[in-house]
Formats: sequence, structure tokens, C-alpha cells
Amino acid sequence: MDIREIMNADVKLVTPSTTLKDAAAQMAQRGIGFLPIGEDKLAGTITDRDIALRGVAQGLDVSVTTVADIMTDNVLYCFDDTDVEAVAKNMGEKQVRRMPVVDADKRLVGIVSIGDMVPHLQADTCKNVFAGITAHSKAA
Repeated sequence: MDIREIMNADVKLVTPSTTLKDAAAQMAQRGIGFLPIGEDKLAGTITDRDIALRGVAQGLDVSVTTVADIMTDNVLYCFDDTDVEAVAKNMGEKQVRRMPVVDADKRLVGIVSIGDMVPHLQADTCKNVFAGITAHSKAA
């Protein structure tokens, strides 16, 4: 099964000039904790945790600080025609819970989360993915 069959296609890029306050408001309104950032193509991502730790905890003014100031720009993504098992294994190895999905032209077409994949994974894959995601990072 390909990722495109289970991804959430209701996804919109926020611009790099979006303030942290506006990004947090969008997350709250949509009940999500992850936003892709870009103008035309994916340039970065930001999570609710990023806003809390890289913004608020650092004393940044969320009304003027933009998502571009604290976003993760080394974006991990998958292609929409990639097998669910392969994406899940990659997410486990990279210790990420959500991943942008792009098409062949690298245009954002969706987001996939571990939760989206669980019903479609083999038991061993699921176990290994969760073990990878929840393992303490060597950098920590």
C-alpha cells in the first residue's frame, strides 16, 4: 500500500513570515501540532514543541518572531508512491512521528503520521518503529 492511500491530504503550507502566535493559533484551531512551511515548495516544518522550546522558552516574542526564525529546515519527507512499511521504518530510524508527503515534483501533497500507519503495518514493523521513535536520541 502506498502512502498516498492513507496520508492526510488536507494540508496547507504556512508562509515563512507567519508569526509563532499565528502558527500556534492555526494548530489550535485545526487540532494539530505540526505545520509545513514554504511559499510554493516545502522549505521547513514547525511543531508545537518547537514553538514551546525554541520560541517561548527562549523568551522570543511570539507576536513578531516568525516560523522561519525557528523552523527545522532539514526536512525529512517521503514520496506519495512509497510503501507504507518503508516510510514507517524510515520514521522509526529518524525518530519522527509525522512526515510531509510530496509528489514526484516535490510539491507538498499531504502529511502522514505514525497513527495513520499503525492499522496498515505488520506487527513486527510497528514494534520496531515505536521502539525507534521512543528511544532516547544519542544527541540528547
